[in-house]
Amino acid sequence: MQIEDLIELAKRVQAQQAEAQTIEVKAAHRSCPSKLRDTLSSFSNQNSGGILLFGLDENEHFTAVGVYDLQDLQKKVTEQCNQMQPPVRALFTTAEYEGVWICSAEIPSIAYAERPCYYIGAGIQNGSYVRVGDADRHMTDYEIYCFEAYRNHMHDDERVIERATADFLDKDLLNAFLTERRISRPQFAQMNDTQAMEMLSITRNGIPTIAGLLNFCVYPQGFLPELGITGIVVPGTEIGDTADSGARFLDNKRMEGTIFNMFSETMAFCMRNMKTATIIDPETGKRCDKTEYPVSAIREAVLNALIHRDYSIYTEGTPIQIDFFSNRLEIHSPGSLYGRMSIEDLGFAHPDARNPVLAVMTESLTDAEHRYSGIPTMRRAMQEAGLPAPVFINRQNEFVVVLYNHPAEPENPVITSHTADKTAALLQFCRTPPDRRQPASRCKLLRQNKLFVIIIYPHIEVNRLIVKFRFHRSHSWNFKNVKVKCLFLQEKTDF
Repeated sequence: MQIEDLIELAKRVQAQQAEAQTIEVKAAHRSCPSKLRDTLSSFSNQNSGGILLFGLDENEHFTAVGVYDLQDLQKKVTEQCNQMQPPVRALFTTAEYEGVWICSAEIPSIAYAERPCYYIGAGIQNGSYVRVGDADRHMTDYEIYCFEAYRNHMHDDERVIERATADFLDKDLLNAFLTERRISRPQFAQMNDTQAMEMLSITRNGIPTIAGLLNFCVYPQGFLPELGITGIVVPGTEIGDTADSGARFLDNKRMEGTIFNMFSETMAFCMRNMKTATIIDPETGKRCDKTEYPVSAIREAVLNALIHRDYSIYTEGTPIQIDFFSNRLEIHSPGSLYGRMSIEDLGFAHPDARNPVLAVMTESLTDAEHRYSGIPTMRRAMQEAGLPAPVFINRQNEFVVVLYNHPAEPENPVITSHTADKTAALLQFCRTPPDRRQPASRCKLLRQNKLFVIIIYPHIEVNRLIVKFRFHRSHSWNFKNVKVKCLFLQEKTDF
């Protein structure tokens, strides 16, 4: 960080009167803060890292109060950095600002395979933190497990189910699978059935694995009751909406069996609950049926959920959820994105395989393409259908795919005088955001996406606005592949 950048950062914090996902402010005008370890951990554990800013007092409206001693402050911050595992390497910058000296400590993100970074004195369970908004929160046992599993190359699809035996596997299905393998791989044909099952991780020491049960067991849910799919059809746009008859669900079904069985039943459920329009080609006179959602997009979303969901002990009690609403379809898969993958990387980078054994088995048994083509296929299918691009939401314990059944709003909407008035009000509001209220409430627009498309997005287009923070519930919108997450906005000229 350059001196000019530090001064600009201080000005921005004062203008916003708030910390942020990557900014933590400490006064440090009397002494070095003694408890920086929570923030050191949380910044190190997020991809963007973070900045500790010393010399502004949050309790005094972020007034510049300076630091007590620049040299001693850096020394004691470094001492706390060395108490972390792995050690944190802070990069310091100092600057004179409003007649006093301020200091920043840039905390770099550590490699994913080295996370979580934690305070040694508290141990990994109590000393690991994540950043949530402007606060540091203890990591859950599940979050810690995810990092440890990735670092140690642990794959839960290879986890054995102790009370299961090979007798519960469908012999005909298993023999067909092994025969296909032997035909396509001559060297593999030299193994007997027991060796082949061990080699393919269908069993481990004679005990079926999760992958083996889900693909070959006569009834996998006898051992893993919640590893299925539940599907509902809601007569509205939110859970709790009811039909005129009072019914909460227009359809409600549970899909069980092997992965192939669940996939087949789920696709039948989706086809049954989708609207289908009959279109006659005016030139050829041929009839064409157009479904509410592209079948190929649903197929890829369901297969991805089955293959790439989290099968750890922390999520094995949670089924995949398929929710039909009047305006959208949601596919909820237990477990967040695996490893280093982010929302922005989906469809562009090759992901780390959470369930490599299951993926290889399922590719043969369901004709799934284990070629990282699922996300591009969904995007292309929705585009060809004239529908908005699929929305991907990554939460702490689940990954959600949302498909909308209505055409996207125009990319270049007409700004009416009514809209122009709201635009002016929004810009004025954004210059001095008083708190963390959503701009939607200010503009009296109930639909958030309408706010973005009609008012905010045109200004982003011409670089008049800079997006900051996040909406509550981590909702996100995508416009021209530009991800927009914000709580308030501020004119670029103010920075």
